[in-house]
Formats: sequence, structure tokens, C-alpha cells
Amino acid sequence: MPLPSSRVARRPVSIAAAALATLALVAPWSARRCLAQTPAAAAPLAAAPVATTPPTPRTGLRLPEIPLHDPWIVAEQKTRTYYLYSAASPRITGLGRTGTLYYRSKDLATWEGPFIAFVAPAESWADATVGAWAPEVHAYRGRYYLFTTLHNPKKALPTADSTRPNMMRATTISVSDSPEGPFTLMKLDAPLTPANFMTLDGTLYVDRAGKPWMVYAHEWIQKVDGTMEAIPLRDDLTAAAGAPIHLFKASDAPWLNAQMAPSTRENHYVTDGPELFRTKTGTLLMLWASYMKNELGRDGYVQTVARSKSGEIAGPWEQLAPLIGNDSGHGMLFRSFEGTLMLVLHQPFRNARGKIYEMEDTGDGLRVVRYREDLSGPPLPVLPGQAPRGQ
Repeated sequence: MPLPSSRVARRPVSIAAAALATLALVAPWSARRCLAQTPAAAAPLAAAPVATTPPTPRTGLRLPEIPLHDPWIVAEQKTRTYYLYSAASPRITGLGRTGTLYYRSKDLATWEGPFIAFVAPAESWADATVGAWAPEVHAYRGRYYLFTTLHNPKKALPTADSTRPNMMRATTISVSDSPEGPFTLMKLDAPLTPANFMTLDGTLYVDRAGKPWMVYAHEWIQKVDGTMEAIPLRDDLTAAAGAPIHLFKASDAPWLNAQMAPSTRENHYVTDGPELFRTKTGTLLMLWASYMKNELGRDGYVQTVARSKSGEIAGPWEQLAPLIGNDSGHGMLFRSFEGTLMLVLHQPFRNARGKIYEMEDTGDGLRVVRYREDLSGPPLPVLPGQAPRGQ
């Protein structure tokens, strides 16, 4: 989830300004969510003076010291190295363009970085000076593929909500022979998803037949009721191989509908941050995030999960209870080198940091085992009016 946020129209601009001041050097992505709801709002980011100083890597960093939204961790077995990815501001890529940075660790406790893995090309359908959101790196057929969301604020898109202009936004795919990059954008002329769809947070899913898909969130600011969709990809991930399919809409979550309060305002149903996970019994789950919208959540970010009744990407999908609340979300699962299933997410939304939980694969779902304070720092106190953390 990014800054011109498809997700946080409800957050005041004063919060956005504070977040931007804090995170601009390493997490422009998070700041943009708070500020950029429209192409007009995104313009100041593109117009701001840009320094071109690459980051100076540091050693001994711990997660509480690293500003971090939409965290993604790769456990690379060959070198037994963990890679943690985040957005790179145009100020620190060295080229005045947005991109992706990473940190690396041998134990998840201390990290070295940041290093630059990707810089958006100057010539493509996207504006290379506007933040690259939600980077993910996937090992696939012997190479590494970076999925990250780029934007074109000058290209307006149709919307179901006439009060909120939309911009071109979609997840791109870049390739490298190393998890450290450099990654090269494979398709320059247009997004992989339909060009008139405002989408983000694309993730790779390979089905049981070996067919690759991009699963992505279709923005609530275009749809009002955000959806999760999937588009088939060519085997080399260079382009779409067919039309997208609908998976579910945010309002399908019964816990979200139960908290909606009647009013004269629009009810916005947010979809964010999908990741697919096959359990030990073959059940297909999808991690995703949304906002709890009544007094219980006070628009707090929440990590939740859905389950495919068929075990296949087409579903039908049923919504399970949220995993973790307290303004937490955009999580992903990985296994430690010791074999422990882990969840990393960001919390809280403003001035976010990475938080790691041990998880249990129950076969038909997921269970939080414990919060890893040794890796993530002291737990965030339960915020007034927020849902509990989920332990």
C-alpha cells in the first residue's frame, strides 16, 4: 500500500505531512498513502527537489530502527540470508527516480543496509519520480522477480466515485539473477493489468498446474467496494496471458459488514496487500488487509485472511476472522531457516515499523502463536478503540 493512498482517504493531511517528514528518505511509499488520494495530491511529490545521494549502509540495525511499510522478506537458502524489501525514495536511489531498497540479515535480529535493488526506468508508462509501492521479490524458475506498484498521475481513470479522481496505477514486474538486483523492468509500454483499472499490490501465485498468476487489489477509490482479482501470466511473466477474473470483494467479509454504521457518508470497503499460501493439507489461503470502520476499529488497519473452498484461485472464497488488529497489516508469510512459519507486517500505519509473529499452519487456517518481541521490539500498546493484536 502506498502513499497517495488508495487506502487512507480518511486520514487527515496533517498526519500525512508528519509521516512524510519522518519517512521521506527511506519510506516515501508510506508518506504517499497519507497524502496522495488524487493526481493533484501526488503532484507535489513529483515536483519536489530531488537529491541524488545513494544510501549509506549501516550494520547492526534492528527492526524498530527501520521505517517500513508493506514489508516483504525472502529467506534465500543458498546463502542463508534474509532479505527485507521496502520502497526507495527518489532522494536515495542515486538517480533521482523511485525504486526498491533492501536490508539483509543472517538471524532476523540485526540488519545491514539499505542497499538499492531497483530504480524505475526514466522511459515507461509510469512516472519514475512517483513512489514505487509494496515491493515483493519471488524466486521463480531460477530467477528473481520484483513486483512493485508504479503510477502515472497525469493519466486520469474512470471511477465509480465522482468526488475522488483516479490515476493510472498498477503493479509491474522486473527481473534479476540475484535477490539483490539490479532488477530490470520487463514491460515498458503499459501495465500488465488492464490500463483503465486502478490496481496495486500485485503478488505472484503459481497454481497446482504450474500456471503463474498475478493476484492484485482493485482500488476501492475506483470501485468504492474494493475487490481482489487475478490475471493469468505468460510463463516468462512478461505479459498477461488472458483476462482477469474476480475473486471476492471487501464487503464479502462479514466482520467488516457487521461493523458498518448507517450514515449519510459513503461506506468504503478497502482491499489491500494480497499474498497466497498453501497449507500443509492443501488448503489455499489469501492474506489481505482492510480497515475496521466502526468504533471498534476506528478505521484501524487490520490483517485478515480468506480461504478458497475449492482449493483453487477461482474460489469461491470465504472470509475468516481477522488475524491481527491494532492498526496492523499488509503482512506476508515466510519460513525461517529453522523451519518456523513467520508473519511480518507493519504497525502502526503512521510511522510504521516491521513486526514479526510466529504462526501455526492449522491445515484449514492460520493461528498466531506469539509476538516476537526479541526481533520486533516491545509490542505496541493497544490503541484506544482499536481491535486487539490477535494473540
